[in-house]
Amino acid sequence: MIQVNENIKYLRKKNSYTQEQFAELIGIKRSLVGAYEEGRADPRLNNLLRMSEVFKVSVDTLLNKDVSKLSDEELYSSGGSGGMKVLSITVDKDDNENIELVPQKASAGYLNGYADPEFIEELPKFRLPMLPGNATYRAFEIQGDSMLPLEPGTVIIGQYIENVNHVSNGKTYVLVTKGEGVVYKRVFNYIDDKNKLYLVSDNKSYSAYDVDPADVMEIWEAKAFISVNFPDPTDESSMSIEKLTEVVSNLQNEVVKIKGDLGK
Repeated sequence: MIQVNENIKYLRKKNSYTQEQFAELIGIKRSLVGAYEEGRADPRLNNLLRMSEVFKVSVDTLLNKDVSKLSDEELYSSGGSGGMKVLSITVDKDDNENIELVPQKASAGYLNGYADPEFIEELPKFRLPMLPGNATYRAFEIQGDSMLPLEPGTVIIGQYIENVNHVSNGKTYVLVTKGEGVVYKRVFNYIDDKNKLYLVSDNKSYSAYDVDPADVMEIWEAKAFISVNFPDPTDESSMSIEKLTEVVSNLQNEVVKIKGDLGK
């Protein structure tokens, strides 16, 4: 089993950094570097990302490979953050990650500023102690009524998903997309078969549609919501998972038919 502490120690020495020098580059105390290297503490995501940039290797390499057995070509081939987008985050005075809130009025700006640390720093921040501390979360204020019974203005708290291929059928996600902007939908993963994600609204008045995974800039799995309005259990605008799956199946058939007609 790969030990991240051994990788950190190996790469620090390979780059001829003392623990003090390395700590200054990462922005942490020297004692914490020692704790990482001795396996007494695990580095948080923000520190892993800084290490990735300093060592010029991927986070995946740091976590999942024995770097002492890699050639320089293998070690540095993925470079920088190694295919994982460097996610801008903020932390509190105790180095705990905040939950940044993207209000409706900031959603348009988020498309351009999602990777900008200064933009993220200006967003409202809060923490929810009941959420597991081993993940990164962000909150989005949803617009429109496509996901009733959750009403406009509801705040969805999502957990960052690094790889769009890890999306699970039928779960709800906040997606940051090039074409649709910031949307909250129930998602069906047909990447392997169709190279598509199908986005479905819980409000049956809205049609399902598909997106190209390459157009998804960020994706957050919904873990909680905050609302001043309680959902109405008698609301008939929402659909069951079975009905949603049927909608996606019908959408796929329509896409296949359209492509067939175009090919004639």
